[in-house]
Parts: sequence; C-alpha cells; structure tokens
Amino acid sequence: MDIIEQPLIDVHGEGCSTTRLVEVADQIIKDAKIIYQNVWIVFDKDDFDDFDQAIQEAINRGYNVAWSNQSFEYWLYLHFYYSDSALHRHQWNDKLDEIFKKNNLGDGTYQKNYEDIYNMVDIYDGVNVAIKHAKRRMAEFEKGGYRPSQYDPGTMVHKLVESLKAYLE
Repeated sequence: MDIIEQPLIDVHGEGCSTTRLVEVADQIIKDAKIIYQNVWIVFDKDDFDDFDQAIQEAINRGYNVAWSNQSFEYWLYLHFYYSDSALHRHQWNDKLDEIFKKNNLGDGTYQKNYEDIYNMVDIYDGVNVAIKHAKRRMAEFEKGGYRPSQYDPGTMVHKLVESLKAYLE
C-alpha cells in the first residue's frame, strides 16, 4: 500500500439535503481506492428540517462538520464585520452585495461561484478576522445547551478553515 505523506485534499460538491449529504460521503469513502482521514462535511441549514440530525449522524460516523445556520454567506460576512443578528440567508446575500460593491470585489456583486472567493474575502486579513469573529459568536454555543438549528446565526466553518490553513502556509 502506498503511504502519502503530503495530504491530498479531495473536494466533492453535492447539491442535496443534509442527511443525504452524509450518506453520499459514506458512499464516496466506501467506493474510494484510498483511505480517507479527516473527512469534513460542509452544509447550511437553509430550510432543511433534518439539520441537527444530519450533524449528529456525521459526528457519529467520525466526520467533522462545518455547518452554518442559516447560510455559508454568514461565514463570508464575518470576514468583514461581526454580527449576531438572525437574518434570513437572502439578507446575508444582500449584505455581501454591499461589501463586494464597496470593496470592488469580483464584478461588484456577490456570486456563489467565484473561484477565488478565498482571496477576495481575505483582503484586510479577512480569514483571520472571520475566525476571530466566529469564535466569538460560537463561544456560547460551545458551552452547550443549544442545538445547531437553534443557534442563528452560527457557523463552524472556522474549524475547517483552521485545519486547512496549515497546508496553505
């Protein structure tokens, strides 16, 4: 068996519900010709009713979960400003539109499919700012007593980014 000392980062984008995403991850790992370690599943709450269940199922299987409630756009917003306001995901998109216009990012509007989104939001040390803001917001959640679906806004994406940053440096 070959041992790869340098990590291989393998990303799969799947547009499906939260619990289904956990099942898809199981299948990818089962069918793989390599042994996966440090598996992350990333998803938003959106309008899914199985959000908490999917997070728990993923954790029970040994996966890491980088969830956002309501949406990933909250994580992106934290690169520029702190907020603990429970806004609908469309409102986070509107706020990002304002930020992208003000900072001349992309074509001046927020788009989900920017390939270089990491570099765009990292202006002004945005990634480290977002990590700091997310830790501040999630401190109360980490103490326990909340389900992820109750913690709005909330995000655990900073944990994934922290684990990946070691490979970027």
